[in-house]
Amino acid sequence: MNRINKKLQESKKILSIYFSAGYPNLNDTVQIIQDLEKNGVDMIEIGLPFSDPLADGPTIQESSTQALHNGMNTQVLFNQLKDIRNTVTIPLVIMGYFNPMLQYGIENFCKKCAEIGIDGLIIPDLPVDVYADEYKTTFEKYGLKNIFLITPQTSVERIHFIDSVSDGFIYMVSSASVTGSQTGFGRVQEEYFKRISDMNLKNPQVIGFGISDKETFMQATQYAKGAIIGSAFIKDLTVNGTEKIETFIKALH
Repeated sequence: MNRINKKLQESKKILSIYFSAGYPNLNDTVQIIQDLEKNGVDMIEIGLPFSDPLADGPTIQESSTQALHNGMNTQVLFNQLKDIRNTVTIPLVIMGYFNPMLQYGIENFCKKCAEIGIDGLIIPDLPVDVYADEYKTTFEKYGLKNIFLITPQTSVERIHFIDSVSDGFIYMVSSASVTGSQTGFGRVQEEYFKRISDMNLKNPQVIGFGISDKETFMQATQYAKGAIIGSAFIKDLTVNGTEKIETFIKALH
């Protein structure tokens, strides 16, 4: 069974952390992953930096740009992660835009992910219908879960379609804006979380965008299986480097 499905079957709420590979320094990637697992994180989203990030807020954009300047690219990331499964057991997901994967070759990219033990991909700019028609069989051949995003504006019909082609979790974007931490969720967002929860989809939902601390994590996971923290963690890396990962994660529990 895929590590993502296994993790989602656990009774606890899932804490997932996102960071940009190659940030703050090119060779920090593996240490960050190991430190996150050691401190109780359930799943990690490894950002593959891209020069034209559409959905990312300023914090993640800046970390991506720095990572690219540091020399990060698809091949470098694969080289860094080649032995990751010797030390790390939790689900690992690569989050990135479709262009670098297309340049690498979709089949080659999926094959490489399978070889090093990546469990899934999040590709915000790959439309679900294109995936279903053209790439689903390749992803499944290599045991990779493709995770799709829904927003408050996603139609009920499309949510059901995404649910039908998914076999992992649905990434529920908390608002219609770009990524970034905020202070608490308002009534409109809570109603959206509840509305999706009441749809009883076959795939559990994990909420991302706007989660930065214990309070917002608790709010989000009231209606969902888990939550993803990205910008707030990257801000912490910017200030403290990799020294204070334990302190950051402990504050969320």
